[in-house]
Amino acid sequence: MQLTEIRLAGFGGQGVILSAIILGKAASIFQGEFATMTQNFGPEARGGACSAQLVVSSSPILYPYVTKPDILVIMSQEAYVRFGSEVKEGGILIVEQDLVQISNLKKDVQVYSVPATRIAEELGKRMVLNSVMVGFFTAVTHLLKPDAVRKAVADSVPPNFRELNLKAFDRGLEHGTAALTATANRADEKLQLQYAPE
Repeated sequence: MQLTEIRLAGFGGQGVILSAIILGKAASIFQGEFATMTQNFGPEARGGACSAQLVVSSSPILYPYVTKPDILVIMSQEAYVRFGSEVKEGGILIVEQDLVQISNLKKDVQVYSVPATRIAEELGKRMVLNSVMVGFFTAVTHLLKPDAVRKAVADSVPPNFRELNLKAFDRGLEHGTAALTATANRADEKLQLQYAPE
């Protein structure tokens, strides 16, 4: 795994920090890579802006801070306004579909959106939206092995919510796999139109 910089951002109460902990744990403990994580909170714990920076790599990490994220996960409009321009050209942007409107996007950024909050509500608990997002992230980035992330989810949540969080993770994973298939199909159609005989 090459060194990959990731920023996750949203508001307090969405599980942004826990999402970063799960991904970092999946990389370092369950996949044998290296990971560092730093976090920022706004003045309010719940409802205020918060973000987490995660760096993962196959070799020891010398600088733990994100300078230009390869992958940017945005879970609120405020977070998009603040961090949206940071994503690298050619990077991946993942957004909460119902909460983020995209504008002024950099060239060649791959965008994936997921209604994580809606899926969590369908499962009966809005608070598991972060597990949905982690599953979606796992599917669309191919950065971490699904089994490693699943183990990290199980290891990071209270026992009485483990089953629900694993269900949420699986739903996010399924949604991400479907999103990748749809993107591949659109690319094929575009290619066919480009080279269609006149």
